[in-house]
Parts: sequence; structure tokens; C-alpha cells
Amino acid sequence: MSEPSTPRPHRHEHHDGSHASRLNALRAAVLGANDGIVSVAGLVMGVAGATTERPAILTAGVAGLVAGALSMGVGEYVSVSTQRDTEHALLEKERRELAELPEQELRELAGIYQGKGLTPELAHEVAVQLTAHDALAAHAEVELQLDPDNLTNPWSAAFSSAVAFTIGAMLPLLTILFSPTEFRLQATVGSVVVALALTGFASARLGGADWRRPVLRNVVGGWLAMTITYGIGLLVGTAV
Repeated sequence: MSEPSTPRPHRHEHHDGSHASRLNALRAAVLGANDGIVSVAGLVMGVAGATTERPAILTAGVAGLVAGALSMGVGEYVSVSTQRDTEHALLEKERRELAELPEQELRELAGIYQGKGLTPELAHEVAVQLTAHDALAAHAEVELQLDPDNLTNPWSAAFSSAVAFTIGAMLPLLTILFSPTEFRLQATVGSVVVALALTGFASARLGGADWRRPVLRNVVGGWLAMTITYGIGLLVGTAV
């Protein structure tokens, strides 16, 4: 009789520890792109409401793009660094407990697996084998939902967010600069609505949620931002 073959993971399933890190970077990129589109679209629409001069629109748009990209990158780096520091602290605490209270930690691990439905005997055996293999990884996975070898990466999140913001911001900026003056506003609004629909769809897909509500939120929010800032630009331009 032939030996049973080892089950292989399906190609569409992610079994490596880097999946969470990649997903974190993708979320940062989608949010960065969305912020870039809305922020710079609102900015250039506001300036366009006050003046039709391309140099003024270009200056405001580029300034908003650079400031926004730096702000997103730094903010994401600080946020994820704080999360990473917390992860390190939790793992260090777990290391101390394993060194000082190994028997208690073994019973705790067995209790967790027993709570998941294993018999006391099997739960204890699983805990013993996992502890012998890699005690820290075993406890980090079931207690902290962490992989000690694949913690969140602040540089990856910061870079993804800043680059995505820049790419997103380029769309309304280039559209309003290079569209004919008489169609400038319509072209910008149209391109932004399409882009926001795409980022809303992407964020929903990443989260495994239905795409309709996120797309609607994105489009309505972006449209409101452009409308309000354009109206303010008209008022300021008229007053000045």
C-alpha cells in the first residue's frame, strides 16, 4: 500500500507568514491613493474656483502633493512603528514567562488547544510537541496572533502609502492642468469619480467585504470635497 501523500496547499491560499505584511502594505497603498486623489482634487478644484491661471493651479497642486505624500509616509511610519514596538514588547514578555514559568506556560498552551475542542490528552501532547519545536512561536501564534519572524514593517507601509498618495494625487493634478479650460472641471470630476470608485472597490476586495457601499462612500465623499472646496475658491476669488 502506498504511503499517503502530504497535502499541498492550494495555489490561491496563502500559507507563508509574509501574507499579513503584504496585506498591510496593500491596505496602506489603497488608503494612500485614495487620500491623494481626494486631497489634491479638492485643493486644485478650490484654486480653480478662484483663478484660471495654470501656474497658480500647478503650484498649489504640487505643494499639496509633496506635503501630502510626506505626511502620509511619516504618519504611516509612526503608526506602524508603534504597533511594531508593541509586538516586540509582547514577545519579550512571552520570552520571560517561558524562561521563568515553563510548566505554567505549557499548561496554558494545552488549555488553549483544549478550549479549541481537543481532548485534554491530545491538547497536552500538541502543546508538548509545539513547545519542543518552537515554544515562542507556538505561544505567539495562539495567544498573540503574531509571527515572531514576520512582524509589521513600518518602512514598507510608509513607502507604500507615500508612493500611492503621489500616484493618486497625480491624476486630478494632471487632468486639471492639461484639459481644455472650458472642460477642465468636468474632466477632473469625472476622472476623480472613476478613480475613487476603483480605490473603493479595491479596499472592499482586500477586506473581503461587499464593494457597493465602499464605492458609494468614496465617490460621494470625493464629490463633496471637490464641490465644497470649489465653492470656497469661487467665494475667495470673488472677494479678492
